[in-house]
Amino acid sequence: MISKDFTKALSAAVFVALSTIVGSSAHAENFPNQPIKLVVPFAPGGGNDILARAIAPHMAKSLGQPVVVDNRPGAGGNMGAQAVAKSTDGHTILIASNQITVNPALGFKGAVDAQRDFAPVGMIATVPIILVVSPNQPYKNLPEFLAHVKANPGKVSYSSPGVGTPQHLAGELFAFINKGEMLHVPYKGTAPAITDVVGGQVVASFGTMASVQSFIKTDKLRALGIAGKKRAPVFPDLPTFGEMGMKDYDAELWYCLLAPSSMPSPNVAKVHAALRDAMKNLQADGTLEKQGFEPSLSSQAELKNKIATDLTRWSRLVKESGIKVDLN
Repeated sequence: MISKDFTKALSAAVFVALSTIVGSSAHAENFPNQPIKLVVPFAPGGGNDILARAIAPHMAKSLGQPVVVDNRPGAGGNMGAQAVAKSTDGHTILIASNQITVNPALGFKGAVDAQRDFAPVGMIATVPIILVVSPNQPYKNLPEFLAHVKANPGKVSYSSPGVGTPQHLAGELFAFINKGEMLHVPYKGTAPAITDVVGGQVVASFGTMASVQSFIKTDKLRALGIAGKKRAPVFPDLPTFGEMGMKDYDAELWYCLLAPSSMPSPNVAKVHAALRDAMKNLQADGTLEKQGFEPSLSSQAELKNKIATDLTRWSRLVKESGIKVDLN
């Protein structure tokens, strides 16, 4: 015979479970009920920031709430990523680069766990990384630059948006493959990293197309090559590293939208739908292409798979190459 106490306990458990389900459904139906905070984990002016400000107004229109861009630079992008992962307001999301898959491979202690801490929303775009130098430098092409690097081990400086970023690893890979030591100068964002190359404080940078193309077009920076597998339509005459002998070199940068893993799935789906609408509008007028990006919208499942694949790729690459970086 079942006791009355057991029956009461079972009824209470069922009530709590049903209340949770109903509460979650109601929460999803009311989402969003306040402004969405879109965290950019770098300073203004970089690729993450440019994309965030491009998609924000379109997403706001779809969601019926303002989408506010919040720049939180620091720790190579990990400070902002951690803030989103730990957020509990249900209205905070992150625009991330593939830095989230590079940092763990490098052993970065502050790195987030992209698979555990976040729910994938969707891919946004890819962008080539370009090796640029000040036009005041004597070398005119990649072979001349490489010769200078080898002749001056550890003295040729290059900037990046921060330790552990894809641009940082692009430089380390370049130095490793070509057996030429370089001096890494980390910044708290793409804009200051590029500005100091233009100003001559740093010799070179592995910058995203979006952050350097205007400087290249106005002759404030000299492009030496694309750190990827294919040429860019914006600069069709600029060769890739592969075409210049580095056939295994590929350091393309990609961007995506992530939600904290605590966000209910129906709400994540609504954010994805808003991102999809935003991308349709931006692709219609070519906004992203004009700024050096290649639109690359994906499903949530496709982004999940891409993150898993990239984590494996970078981990294997760092292990096989023996690359070690100073993460302090």
